[in-house]
Amino acid sequence: MNLDMILFYFFSSILLLSSLLIIIEINTIYSILLLVLSFVMATSLLFLLESEFMALIFIIIYVGAISVLFLFVIIMLNVKITSSIKDTLKYFPIGNFLGLVFLIEILLIIFENYKTNSYTNSFLFNFNINWFYKLDSITDLKALGQILYTHYVPQFLIAGIVLLIAVVGAVVLTLSPKKVYIKTQDTFRQVSR
Repeated sequence: MNLDMILFYFFSSILLLSSLLIIIEINTIYSILLLVLSFVMATSLLFLLESEFMALIFIIIYVGAISVLFLFVIIMLNVKITSSIKDTLKYFPIGNFLGLVFLIEILLIIFENYKTNSYTNSFLFNFNINWFYKLDSITDLKALGQILYTHYVPQFLIAGIVLLIAVVGAVVLTLSPKKVYIKTQDTFRQVSR
């Protein structure tokens, strides 16, 4: 086993464990922190798959904005921790029934539509083509930068100017005009006396 496979199994196991603990955890603050951990592990898996742009967007949007927003809302609501064992036992049968129905639906869709090799009818037969060795190695960020800075330069500059105008406009709108009366000398009036 190489290092990539070891890291993949490590990140995947922590991702699955933290996702399970998000649901099981009673304290909502810990649940949000476990959500952040699961987003970080998913980002690590995206880095292993060499999808750097999606990984960075995942961190910025989900961890930087949505998780922090959830955390602030939970802190502002001041949710009390209650014992939910009674509620868990009350909703256990219907929850298991709905989970079983969804699992059966997902398995039916997978077995009906997923075929990797058209020459065999077995779902278990799978072969892997390593496309990384057949294609040139270029990262997502490099490809995005090449397209953005060669083909779409005018649009990129216009978007930058619009964003600059929006930032300047937001700053100007937040400024409050201060009425400061400054005493100044009027030399014409002084000389004309």
